[in-house]
Amino acid sequence: MITSILLSVSGIIAVLAFILGGVLLFLARAKYHQAQTLFDQAHQASKNIKRDLENERRESLLKLKDELHKKRSEFELEIKRERLELERFQGKLNTKYEALEKKEQRLEEISQEFQQKERNLSRASDRLMMSENKMKSLYAELIAKLEAISGMKREEARKELHQTLEEEVRMTSQKWVQKVEEEARQTAKEKSNSIVVTAMQRYIADQVGPHSSGVVHLPNEDMKGRIIGKEGRNIKSLEMATGMEFVIGDAPEIITISGFNPIRREVARRSLEKLIIDGRINPTRIEETVTQCEKEIDEMIQEVGNQVILELNIQGVHPEIITHLGKLYFRTSFSQNVLMHSKEVGIFSRMIAEELGLDGNLGLRAGLFHDIGKAVSAEVEGPHALIGGDIAKRCGENPLVVNAIAAHHEEICFASIYSPIIMIADTISASRPGARRETLSAYIKRLEKLEDIAGSFEGVKKSYALQAGREIRIIVEEDTVDDDAAIALARNIARKIEQEMAFPGQIKVNVIREKRAIEYAR
Repeated sequence: MITSILLSVSGIIAVLAFILGGVLLFLARAKYHQAQTLFDQAHQASKNIKRDLENERRESLLKLKDELHKKRSEFELEIKRERLELERFQGKLNTKYEALEKKEQRLEEISQEFQQKERNLSRASDRLMMSENKMKSLYAELIAKLEAISGMKREEARKELHQTLEEEVRMTSQKWVQKVEEEARQTAKEKSNSIVVTAMQRYIADQVGPHSSGVVHLPNEDMKGRIIGKEGRNIKSLEMATGMEFVIGDAPEIITISGFNPIRREVARRSLEKLIIDGRINPTRIEETVTQCEKEIDEMIQEVGNQVILELNIQGVHPEIITHLGKLYFRTSFSQNVLMHSKEVGIFSRMIAEELGLDGNLGLRAGLFHDIGKAVSAEVEGPHALIGGDIAKRCGENPLVVNAIAAHHEEICFASIYSPIIMIADTISASRPGARRETLSAYIKRLEKLEDIAGSFEGVKKSYALQAGREIRIIVEEDTVDDDAAIALARNIARKIEQEMAFPGQIKVNVIREKRAIEYAR
């Protein structure tokens, strides 16, 4: 009985052990499959991570190469600009060196001429001294003979002769001279008025000449951002290539170009307009467009200069003067185009010269070239009249033409009748109706401002603005201002005018200190 129970228990235990082993085996297989699944997932995740890392590495490498290419392009562009700037400076240096050599050679020639003239003058002085001594001896002999014949001393004869002639000549010459002067003055006034009025009536000109604007209109407001570029790269390239300042203000769809050089300002305006039309705005395209516009402007300058020469039928003009005439097309003075003004002055000068019986072609030439100094006034310091005279002299113009150009603002003395003719024609062209925009009230205020500045200094007695504000003449109190103080006063007034006023060309500050002593004999 017990044995059978034990056998039954053993069988149950064996069955339970078999079942437990099966369950454990099943659980082991399940864990194995789960581990295998986790291992496959981990392996796939590892492959994905490796693939993502490889993609990121490739993208980083591409970005690095792109950035390196951009930096290299910018560096090459900067090197190119530096090289162009260096070449430009080298060209200027070579030009100045050549001019210096020519001046040195000319000084040597002048020195030799001066030495030769000095030797000739010394020989002439010796001959003159010998002739003078001979004349003195002959004169003494003649006086002795006259005294012996007349029975009068030389002083007595001279006194009697002077008294006789003085009474006769005084009455007759005074009336005659007064009459001749009055007739000449009246005739000259009538004749001059007739000549000037006739010249003004014969000339017909447009009321408004060509004018170059410094404002560029944009098609839309978004274009401003494209022109500025990323981190201002495009507008910096524009300013560096053109030398102008591009002002982007609050005004909608407008960019203002600011700069003193009118030709560079026109190049900047045309370049910006072309870039806007093209739509491709980047540093490389900007540089190409500016270079193209510079060539176009240079060709236009030559074309305009040649056209004026052909229009007025002037022969033998130096190419440098033709270039300067073409540059004047882009310059204005009180809104009057300087090239149109120069043509008017040339035509007026020819008319007035012909009315006076002079060479009309000489007057035309001097009048047309009288403002060529303004074409280079931004690069050369000094009054444009003197600069223009130097250019005309260097280009082989007639000395009368050179003096008329240099003296048309009275910086130097007149050497011929053509000089005042050019000054008169210049005044006629500037003052005709519609020529300039400056009103009479603005003109008067400018002169009053000039006189007020001079009167604000201690020791100034009177001040007068002359020559349309190109000269201020100051009379000081001679008791309180000595010569050294007068020099310092002129310098201080000039500095204050420069600080407080805007004016074309230059203003001559002339300080006059005069001491007069007056007494009456009763």
